[in-house]
Amino acid sequence: MLLAQKRILVTGVLNDASIAFAVAKRSQQEGAEVVLTSFGRAMSLTQRAARRLPSTPAVVELDVTDPEHLGSLATRVGGTLDGVLHAVAFAPESCLGGGFLTAPWEDVSVAMHISAYSLKGLAVACRPLMGPGSSVVGLDFDNSRVAWPVYDWMGVAKAAFEATARYLARDFGPDRIRVNLVAAGPLRTIAAKSIPGFQQFEEVWNERAPLGWDVGDAAPVASACVALFSDLFPATTGEVVHVDGGFHAIGA
Repeated sequence: MLLAQKRILVTGVLNDASIAFAVAKRSQQEGAEVVLTSFGRAMSLTQRAARRLPSTPAVVELDVTDPEHLGSLATRVGGTLDGVLHAVAFAPESCLGGGFLTAPWEDVSVAMHISAYSLKGLAVACRPLMGPGSSVVGLDFDNSRVAWPVYDWMGVAKAAFEATARYLARDFGPDRIRVNLVAAGPLRTIAAKSIPGFQQFEEVWNERAPLGWDVGDAAPVASACVALFSDLFPATTGEVVHVDGGFHAIGA
């Protein structure tokens, strides 16, 4: 099994349709011990989803914007970590669906904090538990070269997310800790449903992706995350791995 004897921290599990749930499930199937995080009103949803996994994992409280939560995370998780999944993103309604020119900084700053800066916060919080060969993986939606319809400030935040991963790869590299992102095609998750007009992505993706694309199947994305957690990519860091049916490689 790819993750035998490994321990993986997974954020962002809200229900069994989330990408993070698929990653947690596949990680367990590959032999890993999984620890989940959640907080506030979402905690009960995460705990319910946890019981649907092959083995019910512990759920640790974590608000990635709370310095106290981050500061105590290593102590509360304990032991060691071989992998960390960042699967957290949020933007206020004003920042999406055509609000790029009108969204106030107060809302934009929330999107940037939760969707980009928190990758650094989570990685640094987990660093004391990670050793050589460990892996940080973030879930991405590629925004490095294009402006998407309706995605607006979340697109900007994701571009910052990608830059953050590169700088983390630089600074974690001397400790032999890898930092990579998986850029997924559109999937029908709670997060996707919160984006006005998200069906535009769904409609075009399967038409243009050379391999096709199933918006209801997170398994290919989970497989890529597990591969990056494993020892199969010991010299890969600062990379964005596209799992989108090949859509990103095709022009208009």
